[in-house]
Amino acid sequence: MKTLHKVIMLGALACAAASCESPSTRTSQSAQMRPATITGARRIANVRTTAYTHTERGGRHNAIGTRLAGASVMSAAADWSRFPLGTRFQIVGTSDRYVIDDYGGALIGTNTIDLYKTSRSAMRAWGVRHVDIDIIEWGSKEQSLKVLGPRKRNRLIRRMIASLEQRT
Repeated sequence: MKTLHKVIMLGALACAAASCESPSTRTSQSAQMRPATITGARRIANVRTTAYTHTERGGRHNAIGTRLAGASVMSAAADWSRFPLGTRFQIVGTSDRYVIDDYGGALIGTNTIDLYKTSRSAMRAWGVRHVDIDIIEWGSKEQSLKVLGPRKRNRLIRRMIASLEQRT
């Protein structure tokens, strides 16, 4: 009986030691370079993402009139009633960070986020993916309404405004 007890204890200690092992000692070098989970972030699982680029209909500028960003924090488009203007997020498992600074008619009423890519080949390579995202900072519903207000002649914009006003 004492031998069985020792075997069980050794097994439990081995499992405990393995679970305490640092993830960086068990993963590849590229995985080690990934950032840690953002503290205090809200994770949203299985978000549908697509991609767009400046050669498409909207051109090089986002909805607030500035150039689309493709550097350290990249532009993204979404339904502002779901992801308000200024929402910052990171795709889990990558260092890719985005800010919602654009919208698109096809996105209104969906949970899809359109990620800005700097070339058509990068846009095509992305395709459609379902990813987990960490919200770093929620944007402003008030700022979203301020930008959308003058554009309310468009029925899709009115739909986004109505949804934002219900949530305010």
